[in-house]
Amino acid sequence: MPQPSRLIKKYPNRRLYDTKTSAYITLCDVKDMVLNCEVFSVVDAKTGDDLTRSILLQIILEAESGGMPLFSTDLLAQMIRFYGHATQGMFGKYLETNIKAFTDFQHKLQEQSRGFYGDNQPAHSDLWSQFLNFQGPAMQTMMGAYVEQSRKMFQQMQDQLQQQTRTMFSGMPFPGQPAEGVKKPGVDEK
Repeated sequence: MPQPSRLIKKYPNRRLYDTKTSAYITLCDVKDMVLNCEVFSVVDAKTGDDLTRSILLQIILEAESGGMPLFSTDLLAQMIRFYGHATQGMFGKYLETNIKAFTDFQHKLQEQSRGFYGDNQPAHSDLWSQFLNFQGPAMQTMMGAYVEQSRKMFQQMQDQLQQQTRTMFSGMPFPGQPAEGVKKPGVDEK
């Protein structure tokens, strides 16, 4: 049975109210809910509009403004360029799929470590650090290959989209361009 969604209400004074605990909470508390994989939604207390994405983006913004950002300036600029572009939906799905694959990989690593360490398993961050130190070069090679494969896959998706667009519009004449099969005087004749 799925866990019921925890309801957080956001008031005009920017305060967040957790209806489960009947107490005001902070953005840090919401971040803890995310880290604990709790299911929740944030709604505007006055209008009932869903503000969950907005709150999650706010958490990301605070994390990115802190010590070690996850996204480089170049990556953020590239992401912005996808908004409003024909490939926006594909890019979102691409990111979602890759993050899920990475998360699944981490989960499998944790499962394997439980078999190795048993109940004396180190903290998640310690385990990840140990793994990377032990498997550093191999991991870099694997992640490099994964990134290259992902880049190629995305390029193929873009090429397919361009080809489909060309095919779809191939019979339509565009201003300044001759329709297929129509000769332009002086250019096609020799």
